[in-house]
Amino acid sequence: MLLTLLLTTVNAFSQTKGVVVPEEILAKAKEWVSALNLTNAANKSAVENVIAVHLTAVRDWHNEHPSSTVPDGINPVTGNKLSDLDKQIIADSAMPSTVHQSLMNGLNQNLSPEQVETILDKYTIGKVDFTMKGYKAIVTDLTADEEAKILAFLKQAREQAVDYKNMKQISAIFEIYKTKSEQMLNNNGRSWRALYSAYTKKIKEEKAKKQ
Repeated sequence: MLLTLLLTTVNAFSQTKGVVVPEEILAKAKEWVSALNLTNAANKSAVENVIAVHLTAVRDWHNEHPSSTVPDGINPVTGNKLSDLDKQIIADSAMPSTVHQSLMNGLNQNLSPEQVETILDKYTIGKVDFTMKGYKAIVTDLTADEEAKILAFLKQAREQAVDYKNMKQISAIFEIYKTKSEQMLNNNGRSWRALYSAYTKKIKEEKAKKQ
């Protein structure tokens, strides 16, 4: 009875936005929100609804705008022919910005900043923390300013990535901001290529010692 009531509530909410939320997406939204341990039932329901509607809108846009809707062409930065992933990201990036704004407004109205970050991490499987740890391992003398700038880039990536349907696309969005981070390190007089090469060499040597 409770599940039916919640589904009815979500469907009524989503239909006003032209979205009908399937049960499996609602279940995912509920699972993510459960990690917050919210005690206010109204806030909990509102957050579940806004996430479920957003996930459904992202899925529907993706399914209705396949990569084939984007003409063949080249990447203006690299000059390489657009890949299928490139074209799918282009197609998905044309989704109305109101979809993203509705998600962020709904989260910010009902959650603390820390709780909002937890939900965004659910969308992106914790890539901000994972990637930041990688940078700290590679650049062992990372300054506080460099760390803050990289973290800001990664949080930009995370918020942008939530509007994409699958992990290949999410990872591609993060690559954009990882490139910005590495360019920043190079501009600070470091050589990202040399740092990364030294790190991988160290890992291989440590692995060899254990064998």
